[in-house]
Amino acid sequence: MAHSVRTADLGGNLRLPYAEQGEPSGLPLVLVHGFGDSHRSFDLVLEHLPASIHVVAPTQRGHGVAARPPTGYGLPDLAADLLAFMDSVGLGQAVIGGHSMGSAVALRFAIDHPERTAGLVLAGAASGMKGTPAAREFWETTVSKLTDPVDPGIVRAMTEVIPAAPVPREFVETMTGEGAKVPAFVWKAVFESRWRLEGDFSDQLGQVKAPVLVVWGDRDARYPRSQQDELLSAIPDSRLVVYPGAGHLLYWEEPERFAADLTAFVEELHPRE
Repeated sequence: MAHSVRTADLGGNLRLPYAEQGEPSGLPLVLVHGFGDSHRSFDLVLEHLPASIHVVAPTQRGHGVAARPPTGYGLPDLAADLLAFMDSVGLGQAVIGGHSMGSAVALRFAIDHPERTAGLVLAGAASGMKGTPAAREFWETTVSKLTDPVDPGIVRAMTEVIPAAPVPREFVETMTGEGAKVPAFVWKAVFESRWRLEGDFSDQLGQVKAPVLVVWGDRDARYPRSQQDELLSAIPDSRLVVYPGAGHLLYWEEPERFAADLTAFVEELHPRE
């Protein structure tokens, strides 16, 4: 089904575009994209979600055509944005789904605002987003040297190497364009927040009280099975679904299956009358 694109005004000149689909009275689902993406990241998934799911997918600050304030790119800031966004669009409580950095934002939100979190879906997730040796190397060789406009070739190289299974070429080009919209200072601010340990929530995972579905591709080269096991061990009500042959971008690679898993999880938590 078709989705619409609207803009949420969070105040303080912070305006975030978002995709919306489904019946307004339907079961609430918020989807949070990863670094370098936008709400367009979920286009393939939205095609397979039923009208009974009221889904909204915001573009986070600094991404796509969202507002680009000079600061506020740590996980606590992005989780606060998510709360303000939900207030703006009138969602009291929802299932929150996130991918990669978006899953970290979802976890931070669930820890900080349990009363607004009906459940979590974590795709391509890690048990913490603190700086790793690989992230430090990427910082030193690439991110620290970025200037505007960001070279689309850098984004394309990242986008093409991550999937482990085929993704439509047209969609890859769309997402390359979205990634190139992210200014150099946002790249740097997001990565610098890791060195300040703003992304290290691993010792707080036990505070997540909502049911959690962890979705992982067994060819994810970024976050291995050990990261998923840490999530499952630390979060009381959590379970794992593995996509054989899929990589870090499993929801691009298998959007129909991911949409089905989202739908089943949301309906399990909010049974329709």
